Amino acid sequence: MINLQNFVQTMYAKRIEDCSDQELYYALLAFTKQRSEAKCTNDQKKKVYYISAEFLIGKLLSNNLINLGLYDEVKHQLAEAGKDLIAIEEMEMEPSLGNGGLGRLAACFLDSIASLGLSGDGVGLNYHFGLFRQLFQYHQQSAVPNEWITPRSWLTESPISYQVPFANFTLTSKLYDIDVPGYKTEKKNRLRLFDLASVDDNIIDDGIDFDMDDIFRNLTLFLYPDDSTDQGKILRIFQQYFMVSNAAQLLIDEAVAKGSTIHDLADYAVVQINDTHPSLVIPELIRLLELRGIAFDEAVEIVKSMTAYTNHTILSEALEKWPLEFLNKVVPHLVPFIEELDRRAKEIENNPAVNIIDEHGRVHMAHMDIHYGYSINGVAALHTEILKSSELKAFYDLYPDKFNNKTNGITFRRWLMHANPRLAHYLDDLIGRDYHRRAEALEDLLAHKDDAAFKQELEKIKHHNKRKLQRHIAKTQGVEVNPDSIFDVQIKRMHEYKRQQMNVLYVIHKYLDIKAGNIPARPLTVFFGGKAAPAYTIAQDIIHLILVLSQVIQHDPEVSPHLQLVMIENYNVTEASFIIPAADISEQISLASKEASGTGNMKFMLNGALTIGTDDGANVEIHELVGDDNIYIFGQDSQTVIDYYANGTYNPHHFYEKDAIRPLVDFITSDVIRQAGGIDERLWRLQDNLKHNDHFMTLLDLEEYIETKERMLADYEDRDAWLEKVIVNIAKAGFFSSDRTIEQYNEDIWHLEK
Repeated sequence: MINLQNFVQTMYAKRIEDCSDQELYYALLAFTKQRSEAKCTNDQKKKVYYISAEFLIGKLLSNNLINLGLYDEVKHQLAEAGKDLIAIEEMEMEPSLGNGGLGRLAACFLDSIASLGLSGDGVGLNYHFGLFRQLFQYHQQSAVPNEWITPRSWLTESPISYQVPFANFTLTSKLYDIDVPGYKTEKKNRLRLFDLASVDDNIIDDGIDFDMDDIFRNLTLFLYPDDSTDQGKILRIFQQYFMVSNAAQLLIDEAVAKGSTIHDLADYAVVQINDTHPSLVIPELIRLLELRGIAFDEAVEIVKSMTAYTNHTILSEALEKWPLEFLNKVVPHLVPFIEELDRRAKEIENNPAVNIIDEHGRVHMAHMDIHYGYSINGVAALHTEILKSSELKAFYDLYPDKFNNKTNGITFRRWLMHANPRLAHYLDDLIGRDYHRRAEALEDLLAHKDDAAFKQELEKIKHHNKRKLQRHIAKTQGVEVNPDSIFDVQIKRMHEYKRQQMNVLYVIHKYLDIKAGNIPARPLTVFFGGKAAPAYTIAQDIIHLILVLSQVIQHDPEVSPHLQLVMIENYNVTEASFIIPAADISEQISLASKEASGTGNMKFMLNGALTIGTDDGANVEIHELVGDDNIYIFGQDSQTVIDYYANGTYNPHHFYEKDAIRPLVDFITSDVIRQAGGIDERLWRLQDNLKHNDHFMTLLDLEEYIETKERMLADYEDRDAWLEKVIVNIAKAGFFSSDRTIEQYNEDIWHLEK
């Protein structure tokens, strides 16, 4: 039993009732950190070091209270004093340590590693401003620093510090820890974030522009600095080496402290490389082992036996390739190691498709990971098969035993118990709490799929969540939405392969259809959310079109009662926790063969939204689990798309000429859009891209997408049948628990003790 009143009285010399929400947030922060710090750190002999450029951990107060088993009691004691925990949590700044699915996955994995009682820490960088804070000005995205670090935060300064050598200087790191308590476990793990004391935000000029050459002051300011210039590329190499050198030194020190002789380092540590950003850890570990007296041959074998790589993309442009020239400018001491690793790899197979250093003098980070890691995994069944049969086939032919699949997952503590407490509490009463730890227990819901009372309660919960989102958007963006409309949601990083542009063309179709007098049975509200990389012009053009089109619809009295378009500003974990439980339709419409997995699709499914999507990424596994009747699949299959690319036979203009498509694409540059604030340069560029390039084949699937969406909206009107589909989706979502994913990582790759 806790006594929050006494804790607050000691801290502020006043009662809970008399404290502001800000004061109570700081009190709960201190209280929760104290409870977490009292737990022992998981410290078995062997530990996984999960190295990632991103950890999109979201706000931590409620999540940590849930994992510590304190949430209900704290909420009750605050309510007795007339205080609302949700309002208090709004005082918390969201840590700006990630951008999209990669970082959110890493956060879910840390939660599951701790909850399963495994010894494993995340290792990354302590970005002061993250990617950026997104603002909408003049119907365009603008970027400003996303400040989140305050004097009192979840960060705890550690005495650990390392020297990291670069070409012309050495930097001294400092380490901050964030505790990661498992769900009702006795022990905890940590997120280890390395920083630089000399970082100075005064070098930021306008927006997020800064002097990229001033490494002493810029190194940990931003996640993913703009790499459209050589300066940006070089800064990314500085960041990545700083991250992995610190991580490598940390794991060696911790292993030695536990008794390692270094020769047996693989018995003490396993490194999971999350995407290609941490790939330099391989040559860095070899270098550090040599400094400790290990011969090169042995050092290579040690590193090969303790390093695993997760591939997160099929897009070749996302697999990092750094010019040797740049590496020589930043880490010349590492280049001989990379060259020797390349030489040895070429002795095994001198094939340009698998070379580490190519004929242009570029170092392929993924190739180094595959040659010198013992496990290579994809993140969804289809993704892994495409890697083996197409994108990484030459490697699969060389190392078939290294390849395996680990379908991604999400933590239900965050995405159901915290984000959708009404649904979680109802499920607790209906089927018990076993699913909190064993998510497959949600299948017990199938016995209730014909239960009228269950369906009625699901309707009430969804409407409650819509009203909650309505209030949130009104407060944060001044936009009023209709909670009685269908909520159709696409929230993810802005990228052409995710095809937000196809969804916008559907909205144009719907607008023109309503203008023609075809009034829908029920109003539709379409939500977008996501950031475009500063150098990604077309993605910013798509945002611009969304924002202008939303104004056109809003100011058209014939259309606005029936259709609304909303772009969520600065989409992040907090926004997701409001919008996902409120969604009716989950948009997962990437071009087949291009989405590695996706995890938003899993969160929507768990919260009772139905998926409209291509057979891509984890949609394939959702489709297999729920069956044809409980998901809305459209579009060409992955092999057809792969063949289009291989043969070069896709012609977007052929599709543009179709009567059902041309008016939609032409509307982008119509007077209606231009007079509402559309910028000609952005609109014409986007339109021309669709007509003449359309690399991710928007127009290929557009007609079938529109037909499928219209069928879905019609099906929504049969509430009994729709809710049966919802129940099947929630019941089958248990497979996508990150606890299951981490169990598989441990069983097949890490082999940690429990």
